[in-house]
Amino acid sequence: MPNRSVGEVIGQRAFPTATQNTTVRDAAIIMKEWHSSAILIVENGYLEGICTERDIVFRVVAANCDPAQTTIATVMTRNPQMVSPEKPFGHALHLMYEGGFRHMPVVNRAGHPVGLLAAHDALDMDGLQMEQDLVRREEITIIL
Repeated sequence: MPNRSVGEVIGQRAFPTATQNTTVRDAAIIMKEWHSSAILIVENGYLEGICTERDIVFRVVAANCDPAQTTIATVMTRNPQMVSPEKPFGHALHLMYEGGFRHMPVVNRAGHPVGLLAAHDALDMDGLQMEQDLVRREEITIIL
């Protein structure tokens, strides 16, 4: 699993985006619709930042800001740590662990976002492996 590339892990999975002028309320609605706890902020095809649930809770709710009047530009994390799709998944997990964050934008060599990696992707892969192991065990049991 750690040797798989980031690109293999995210595949062609779509990811939510918004612009810096998007209100926090609208960004939260997009995140809800996408079942995502983060959204990439993109301008002219380039990554400008990321906004996560934590950003919204700590920088909007806890600061008593109005989500309908506050733009993402004021609360997003600018210049986030990024990873290329060619890098090993284990490398990305290490960067996420070291940085203390759960999401990482995936950006191609031209600087365009191509995906959003989440810490739970590691659990999803473990779950898939466990499911495959259980199927194999069941097949073996039937044969025996």
